[in-house]
Amino acid sequence: MTLLRRRTASLALAALLLLVPRAAAAQDPSGPAPVRAATPDRPSYDVALRADGDGSHWTGRQTVSFRNATRKPLSSVDLRLWGNGTDGCGTPGSPSPVRVGGVVGGTPRPLDVGCTALRIDLPAPLPYGARASVSFDVSITVPDRVHRFGRDGAHRYLGNALPLLSVRDAQGAHLDPDVGFGESFFTLAGDFRVVLDHPTALKVPATGTTTRRAGAPGRTVTTSVAHGVRDFAWAAGPFRTRTVTTPGGIRLNAYWTAATAPEGVATDLRAAVGSVDAFGERFGRYPYGELDLVMSDNFDEFGSMEFPGLVLLWTEPEGSAVVHEIAHQWFYGIVGNDQFASPWLDESFAQYANQVYYREPTVTCWEDQGEWPSETAALTRPMSYYADGRRSEYVRVVYGRGACALHDLERVLGGPATAAMLRGYVRDHWLGVATTEDFKRAAQAATGKDLGPFWTEHRIH
Repeated sequence: MTLLRRRTASLALAALLLLVPRAAAAQDPSGPAPVRAATPDRPSYDVALRADGDGSHWTGRQTVSFRNATRKPLSSVDLRLWGNGTDGCGTPGSPSPVRVGGVVGGTPRPLDVGCTALRIDLPAPLPYGARASVSFDVSITVPDRVHRFGRDGAHRYLGNALPLLSVRDAQGAHLDPDVGFGESFFTLAGDFRVVLDHPTALKVPATGTTTRRAGAPGRTVTTSVAHGVRDFAWAAGPFRTRTVTTPGGIRLNAYWTAATAPEGVATDLRAAVGSVDAFGERFGRYPYGELDLVMSDNFDEFGSMEFPGLVLLWTEPEGSAVVHEIAHQWFYGIVGNDQFASPWLDESFAQYANQVYYREPTVTCWEDQGEWPSETAALTRPMSYYADGRRSEYVRVVYGRGACALHDLERVLGGPATAAMLRGYVRDHWLGVATTEDFKRAAQAATGKDLGPFWTEHRIH
């Protein structure tokens, strides 16, 4: 995610600072990589939803199957209802936006973590390597606010709307809260098949490869299939549309509101065409075949947001943060991370890639950041640290210092060595999950220099 709307580093950071809304011990990077089984893995989501007349309300059924990847039998799974993050459990007259019921395949417990977590006890412990599934009814009401999960006039945005499986690993069950800014999400890559029945008047961009057919009179059935993605998002509304194909063969589907400046749409498309191919060459080819760009001039409250195969863009006449959001397709999408525990692993890397693409001058980038905002600030702080009265540090450190630290590392390793290291880092964690220790290990392997002092200076713990 970002509130960026200009590509120049100093202007982008200044805009971020104006628009912000309301650690583990380091391991020896030369040692062997730790084994971190995360479960339930290899999830497969099958979803069928029907929209009301304007896309404000969607109801249907969802089934998720999964495998137990740990030696310990799995007795329950957790669903995250991130769409409830802002509204929590709601009120009697205004219930939570995302509700589930009719659970089959397990017994649900009461909702927890502000109605964003639902534990389902399985009928019997699931052995190592075995698969199981749970099914449930889903009701989604789009909140009345301009947001990644919200509405803008006749347009509806459904990011973080579908219930997703949470992750358990050596640290236990990851049931972190939504802190109201940035991202708190941590999911494993899986497969989605989502069937959306909606009024024909609504255009419906969505994650994955999309096909459409006629439904009942006046309705269309949009089916989207996506493999190896961590989330699924869609939008609905009377969008204007255009499709282009990059020289590298990636299909870009542009959707924009009537109020969005045409010159901004053109600027975003040019930047998207160039960056998706450039990042494919630098980090590894974009794997999803197509990418939807959903643009509006009215996203200033939250900026822009990345989802696998779909990005929401605050597009003004000069364009948007489209390159930063496309970089997230690699850093968060392809190379996953625990966004609550290690936000720098996606935001800093996406901002670094954005600056590399635009060839911004970065020689004095680190020095230009000035003093650290506090004695406790560090690049590797979790979202809980920033949520504890340090929201301004989040932007200044994660976006500003994080990107500059990576530029400094490039000067230590050298340009070609850094490019090779990052390509190998992406390859080694392709559709997996990376940690700070994984990155430090990859960087150390790319040089004979001891990077210990570098990590200390840049507070990468």
